[in-house]
Amino acid sequence: MKIIENGVCAAKGFSANGIHCGIRKNKEKRDLSLIYSEVPASAAAVYTTNLVKGAPILVTKQNISNGIAQAIICNSGNANTCNANGVEIAQETCKYIASELKIDPTDVVVASTGVIGQPLDLTPIKNGIPELAKGLGNKSRLAAEGIMTTDTKVKEIAISFEIGGKECKIGGIAKGSGMIHPDMATMLVFITTDCAITPNMLQKALSGDIKNTFNMVSVDGDTSTNDMVTILANGMAENRLIECEGEDFDAFMKALNTVNVYLCRCIAGDGEGATKLLECTVSGAESEEIAKKVAKSIICSSLTKAAMFGADANWGRILCAIGYSKANVDISKIDVEFSSPKGTIKVCESGFGIPFSEEKAKEILLQNEINIAVSLNSGSCAATAWGCDLTYDYVKINGDYRT
Repeated sequence: MKIIENGVCAAKGFSANGIHCGIRKNKEKRDLSLIYSEVPASAAAVYTTNLVKGAPILVTKQNISNGIAQAIICNSGNANTCNANGVEIAQETCKYIASELKIDPTDVVVASTGVIGQPLDLTPIKNGIPELAKGLGNKSRLAAEGIMTTDTKVKEIAISFEIGGKECKIGGIAKGSGMIHPDMATMLVFITTDCAITPNMLQKALSGDIKNTFNMVSVDGDTSTNDMVTILANGMAENRLIECEGEDFDAFMKALNTVNVYLCRCIAGDGEGATKLLECTVSGAESEEIAKKVAKSIICSSLTKAAMFGADANWGRILCAIGYSKANVDISKIDVEFSSPKGTIKVCESGFGIPFSEEKAKEILLQNEINIAVSLNSGSCAATAWGCDLTYDYVKINGDYRT
């Protein structure tokens, strides 16, 4: 397995584009993206757990209920959520792009991201679709730019891997910066692969991996209304069709996980106002469920996030977060370490503080990637969660998000 270029266009038969169509006021910002497969593809998706769901999710669920899709279209600048005619707009968007691509409207995944509750004018989308489709090419980065909202960095990756002697490729783009919380966040992730796999096994792979990747990311504790992770697999690598679990499925799962973990880290590290990526690894748990509860609780702790912003080795906040996680742990066995490219320092042993150099700890915590390692010393299970520090800029960004 190796990292390659071209994001969602790395896999055979996929092209993409991103343009400014006029939804966003800033003409420098792309606001409409398209990903297209030359042939119909197996499709799978996972959606937000929020009871309030954007209209595009409702339409996409219906469209790919047969496990097939051929295009993904997404606008930014408006979430198309809580709009009386939201479903109609999403359906019309599918019809317009399907007509341009000469495919079935029900083979379109439609997504939106942006402000909730504001009317969405279909006109810019309708007028922009011909240019969007005509410009399809090796333009993964433009598509990635078109789905960004408060993101400050493009998020894309592609890797090649082998199944049964055949080279397969998988790539993804993502957006997500705020309203990010476990059980899906304000994130959109679009993944493409030329691996041959049935819709059922594709859904099994995605649903299984989500539990240990995107559902372990938190920026601010808010779960969005439009979250969606979608994957298309068009089979153009011509590997033996994956129809059941086994060696080939395991190889695909490993590749998918590699893409997803990378995008998780990108999303967490680009949290609104963030200056640091936080990774919390919990080991020595009696069960995976306990490890996940502890990791999530720590990464979601506002006090811990604020301490990391200030490079303050306030490990007591971590113990506090573990204590209210409702995980069944023995506090008297817990060890805590901080690490970064500047080194590792142990700050807690067996649930109590130990002497350590505050100067060394600050040097470690001033780096832009921090690992919080928690050993529960009660078993063999582990989990990882990702988040970011809590800064002044987070309040500033969300204080005037609409204006």
